[in-house]
Amino acid sequence: MCGITGIFAYNLVGKFHKINVTEATRALHQRGPDFQDVHLDEWVCLGHRRLSIIDTREGAHHPMWDESKRFSLIFNGEIFNYKLLRAQLEAKGVRFTTESDTEVLLNLLIQQKENALNQLNGFFAFAFYDKHEQTLLVARDRYGIKPLLYISDDDKFIFASEMKSILAYGVDKEIDMAALATYLQLNYIPAPNTIFSKVKKLMPGHYAVVKKGVATFHRYYSIPYSRELNSHAPISYAEAQAKLRALLEASVQRRLVADVPLGAFLSGGIDSSIISAIASRHQRNLHTFSIGFRDEKFFDETHYARLVAKKLNTQHTVFSLTNQDLYAHMNNILNYIDEPFADSSAIAVYILSKETRKHATVALSGDGADELFAGYHKHAAFYQTLQPGWREKMIEATGWLWEMLPKSRGGKLSNLFRQLHRFSEGMRLNSAERYWRWASFASTDNALRLLSDDAKSKLVRSNVDEIKDRFTSFIPANANLNDVLLADMHLVLPNDMLTKVDLMSMANSLEVRVPFLDYEVVNFAFTLPQEFKLNRHQRKRILQDAYRDELPEELYNRPKKGFEVPLLKWLRHEMKSLIEDDLLSAELVKAQGIFDWEEVDRLKRQLFSSNPGDVHARIWGLVVFQWWWKKYVMAASS
Repeated sequence: MCGITGIFAYNLVGKFHKINVTEATRALHQRGPDFQDVHLDEWVCLGHRRLSIIDTREGAHHPMWDESKRFSLIFNGEIFNYKLLRAQLEAKGVRFTTESDTEVLLNLLIQQKENALNQLNGFFAFAFYDKHEQTLLVARDRYGIKPLLYISDDDKFIFASEMKSILAYGVDKEIDMAALATYLQLNYIPAPNTIFSKVKKLMPGHYAVVKKGVATFHRYYSIPYSRELNSHAPISYAEAQAKLRALLEASVQRRLVADVPLGAFLSGGIDSSIISAIASRHQRNLHTFSIGFRDEKFFDETHYARLVAKKLNTQHTVFSLTNQDLYAHMNNILNYIDEPFADSSAIAVYILSKETRKHATVALSGDGADELFAGYHKHAAFYQTLQPGWREKMIEATGWLWEMLPKSRGGKLSNLFRQLHRFSEGMRLNSAERYWRWASFASTDNALRLLSDDAKSKLVRSNVDEIKDRFTSFIPANANLNDVLLADMHLVLPNDMLTKVDLMSMANSLEVRVPFLDYEVVNFAFTLPQEFKLNRHQRKRILQDAYRDELPEELYNRPKKGFEVPLLKWLRHEMKSLIEDDLLSAELVKAQGIFDWEEVDRLKRQLFSSNPGDVHARIWGLVVFQWWWKKYVMAASS
């Protein structure tokens, strides 16, 4: 796991930015604390920070060159089938000097260029440079596990693993108002957009070829999903369980290769428990890690994690935290975020990663299972809308009641009212609008009301709708559950869940591997009909049934809570002064000119009312944006 950056200059104007490549590389030090190196030539610069995982010796450092010094590679990620690929290359006469997956990838690219991409089983973002042809190939893995940002204009092509590295080149910081409007709905910004107009994210499953002053973009992978073929089961339910078990077993085994200490996250949920169960069969004395909230029993799930660890006989460590422990890390988390990103569960992931890093350099996680096998509340809700019964119709008809009742995530009853209100709202919408509403904390109109008149004058409404349409296009009028899951694989998974894990683990120099996102597992999952994944009584049906005999029965009779933190309480108490007197003060908001003060003030009043609903998520989104803006925009212009 590493950080990469570089520039391909097309002319003298572009070459001016080459002076920043060392600083841009240094900005990625937390992604790769073990080694830094930079290659400079007349038109191309490549920078690399290394977190050593496989073959930690000096010979495996990056940039890595072939014997002829024509080809070079900088690489962030892991190729898990590298030993098989290496054997195939050796059969063709290729000689290797290291045991690293990087050298295998370098030689595969030399022989096959972009055609190598579909042979890779792993997660990656890399840049491959052909010095003789003056060609640069950059690529990102199938599902966006690893990030890659870029700027492409008439003078240059700049790329990096993180925005802070891109900013080190001295780029234009014009805010993309359509991206901001989308952020105010989702609390994150989906690719290819970023918060800055000139900076983009390379889409998952895509690569770019930079040659003769032009960057061309191509897709090499799409999830092989057919609504027609998916409408019936290709195999029996029992056969599907057996195949899923075999695929996951192979996936986890591939991800246990490391020359450094390795463990697994264990939340006590089904997903991480399955990954830990498989890993424990192949890794002696497997170390597992979980965090608990000592002051917030509603959010604490460590009891279930301990049950699993005991059954699997793992070396289990629980990091039991108080609210003050969590809050103490707030500044570090907000300072590391270099683009507005406001999934509050990132706080828990940050602390889990920080504590895990004291014991291991690599951790397995259960991310991706919810999107593949229908694990979220919204999936069950959407399924219920497909064939609504009297309960669903009653909830829709009594929407006025749920509107009136107190709603928040902070308690069992108030959270139920919040969910019923969102469900009644969704029942009144068509499939595409329902999907977007349930993916969002605010409607498009409500988000736009937060912007000042000056900000809205710089906004083209069609650009906002275009971002939304990009993802709702996966949801036809007669949508089924797999359509929703496909949309989540493009929207929620890469832009929220995987971004969160990458940011928070890399902030602590920890590599996180996700066995559920082996492409063989994903491809298989999208051949299964929706009935295999969810019914009215069970989510992630096939996943739960396939491993029922290996996990404690208590895991099958518990509500799903998610990786949440007591955000509402913090905003009302510990962070009240920061909100009122600094980040969302009338003085700053009015001077800043981005947000409408009256609308911000209305949200603040709702936050401190008896009926906050989901407003705490919207306030948190504003807090994160303001912190980011003060650090990366205001401070830079003062």
